[in-house]
Amino acid sequence: MSKHHHHISNHSSDSSPNLSIAFFLNSGFSIIEIIGALLTNSIAILSDAVHDLGDTATIGFSWLMERYSKKKRTDDLTFGYRRFSLIGAIVSSVVLLFGSVLILTQAIPRLLHPQDVSPEGMFGFALLGIIINGIAVFKLRKGKKLNERVIFLHLLEDVLGWTAILIVSIILFFYDIPILDPLLSIAITIFIISKIIPNIKQTLKIFLQYSPDNIELKKIRALLEKKDFIENVHDLHLWSLDGIFTVFSCHISCSENLSLVEIEKEKSKIKKELNDIGIKHITLEFEPDSKICIECNL
Repeated sequence: MSKHHHHISNHSSDSSPNLSIAFFLNSGFSIIEIIGALLTNSIAILSDAVHDLGDTATIGFSWLMERYSKKKRTDDLTFGYRRFSLIGAIVSSVVLLFGSVLILTQAIPRLLHPQDVSPEGMFGFALLGIIINGIAVFKLRKGKKLNERVIFLHLLEDVLGWTAILIVSIILFFYDIPILDPLLSIAITIFIISKIIPNIKQTLKIFLQYSPDNIELKKIRALLEKKDFIENVHDLHLWSLDGIFTVFSCHISCSENLSLVEIEKEKSKIKKELNDIGIKHITLEFEPDSKICIECNL
């Protein structure tokens, strides 16, 4: 009895517009920062401008990979280009992790040797940074794809950073406590690292074809084996293409002699149940209970 394939749907949430907004906002603000740094002769602002330029390059790459992931499947890529969005996620994660470590190497020495800063310049750029990056964070806040979530963390890091700068600038208007700047920088960086490491782990699990965390294979087996006509279920495979699009296949041994019409009817019922728990692409192979399943021994 032949396999029946559930066609791949192309109707997935498109994050490209949100990534494009984040890209143009971040790149525009980076240019403003560079001009501001040259006008104020501030190395701190210039350093943040370089950091934001790195973010802009990362967001641009993620945007490109997200657009590429929408391409239709081919004979070479039979599941399509969905996993290209994961490339954007892993590259963005590594860049963000590297940048966070670099910030720590700059902030920790300042605990021992605090440097004077300009509260007025910090305050003005902090407000602008919070507004611009805040708009981008708002656009990406409900992103489900790993690619979007990683870029969201990039921008959240910037918002938190500028919020810290704003708080420090206000305090420095009244008190001379320059050590607050590196302390807040370290706290924010540690927070971001604690968020990005799980995202890297999740991305690698998808590449290695782990079963999705939100769907238990044993529950699927139980759902199938409770049906009267099913003798056993074997050769089960469950994985995700991009963190959203889930794929499932299995062999079903029938205890009854079902006609082709009955098989198609039962397949439709099973697929409806599996669709309801979030599985998008389903392949079921029905076989007689007496059949020796060679594939299961591979």
